[in-house]
Amino acid sequence: QVQLVESGGGLVQAGGSLRLSCAASGSIFSFMVVGWYRQAPGKQRDLVAVVTAGGSTEYADSVRGRFTISRDNAKNAVYLQMNNLKPEDTAVYYCKGTRFQAESWGQGTQVTVSS
Repeated sequence: QVQLVESGGGLVQAGGSLRLSCAASGSIFSFMVVGWYRQAPGKQRDLVAVVTAGGSTEYADSVRGRFTISRDNAKNAVYLQMNNLKPEDTAVYYCKGTRFQAESWGQGTQVTVSS
């Protein structure tokens, strides 16, 4: 079982930037598809960005051009660089690792964007 731990959340003004990190234990992490999800109060958890084992990326329309997902397999980590943050980006952000039928979630990190 891969353990995932997110960090880097916080309070930032609109237009600011944050960099989230997802640190993993376990050597299979480099073979996993890793996604960042977010969940605002009273809303469903939505996919924000995903990176494959090979480094291909996809983004939700709402963040494309502002957020960048990347991975460093040597460090067993995936990052989410978030620029030009908006109040509607406020949510708890989670990372999820998936390989075949197995998946692991982190505990989440709060991102709050003030207007």
